Amino acid sequence: MDLITALKISSSGMSAQRTWMNVLAENLANVNTTRTQEGGPYRRKTVIFEAVPYESNFDDLLASFSDDSLSEVEVTDIVNDGRPFKEVFDPAHPDADEKGIVRYPNISIVEEMVNMLTATRSYEANASVIKSVRAMAMKTLELGK
Repeated sequence: MDLITALKISSSGMSAQRTWMNVLAENLANVNTTRTQEGGPYRRKTVIFEAVPYESNFDDLLASFSDDSLSEVEVTDIVNDGRPFKEVFDPAHPDADEKGIVRYPNISIVEEMVNMLTATRSYEANASVIKSVRAMAMKTLELGK
């Protein structure tokens, strides 16, 4: 693998993790949102990652059909979580139904924070790879002196 390929693969991972962090931040910001424009409480969102073959030219495209090909990370979709909403008895709340039940988003702050730590560590790992590739490139340039 050449240095440019390593940079592209790591940058795809950083981009995917950044998208996940944005979705996690949106979830945390809406943890108590009981009314949205679509109607009903905010529904937790999550990202779907997919490994896509790294193809920079026709030879790479042909090589991508083998099992040992390189892959980039791509966010293929942002989907709503299907878990049920939290129901809390609060008849004084403006969004309470006739039984006094308020439906809150299906968001666990602990789960979102753990996911945020995971995304942060993955982002840092990709940044570390890019830093190492840069150092290797600089050492290579020094050989020519």
